[in-house]
Amino acid sequence: MPKRLPSLSGYGVTWSANKRVAIVALVITALLALAATAAWFTGRGEHHQAADTPSQNSSSSPSEAAPKPAAGSGSVPKPPQIAEPVAFAKATAAMLWSYDTRDTTRDQQLAGMRAWMTKETKYTDWASVSGQVPDPLLWSRMADQDQHASVTVTEGHYPGAFKQALAEDPSAITEAYIYVVTVNGKQQIEWKKGGGGAEERAVTLAVQCRPNHDCTLAAIAPSVTQ
Repeated sequence: MPKRLPSLSGYGVTWSANKRVAIVALVITALLALAATAAWFTGRGEHHQAADTPSQNSSSSPSEAAPKPAAGSGSVPKPPQIAEPVAFAKATAAMLWSYDTRDTTRDQQLAGMRAWMTKETKYTDWASVSGQVPDPLLWSRMADQDQHASVTVTEGHYPGAFKQALAEDPSAITEAYIYVVTVNGKQQIEWKKGGGGAEERAVTLAVQCRPNHDCTLAAIAPSVTQ
C-alpha cells in the first residue's frame, strides 16, 4: 500500500519561535488570559519543533520559503473571495486536505497554498502550512501511484475558548482581526488499481478577516481545539 499524505493534524507542524510568540502575544493573549489557550498554541508546537527537526529543515528550502508564481498551482484552487471567517476556514480546510499528484508537482502544491496566506508578515506563519506537504521523495512516490484526495467538509465553528475570549473583550479582535476556527471533515484518498481509503479530518486554523477585505490564512494550530 503506498504511503498517503500525512494527517494535517500532526505532520511536520513546527512554528518558528518568532512567529509563535507574535501570534500568541498579538492574537491569543490579546483575546484571552487563559493559560490553557496559550498552551494550545505553544505546548504542542514546542514538542513538534523538537521532534520534527527534519521537517522543519525541509520547510526552509527555497521552494517552500518562497514558491515561484511561474510554477503555477496545478490543481490547488485559488483562494475564494470570502469575508466571513468560518466560511473561509472551511474552504481553506478543503484546500489543505485535497491534492492530486497526477497533475500537480510538489512545488505547485506549495505555490498554490502560499496564495492563501496573509501578506502581513507580522501574523503569517508559513512554516505551519508548508510543513503539511510531504517531503520531495514521499511526494514522488505518491505521484508514482497517481495518488489524489478529495474532501467533504462537514462543519466549521469557533472553539469555546475563542468565543469566551471574544465575549469578554470584543474590542481585542481589532488588533489583528485574526479568528480561530476549527473545521471537521472527511478525506477520501485514491490511487492506482482501485486502491483507496477514507479518514476523518479536523484542523484548527487562524484566519485573518479585516473589515472590507477578503479573508486570508495566517496559520495552522499545532493541535485541534473543539
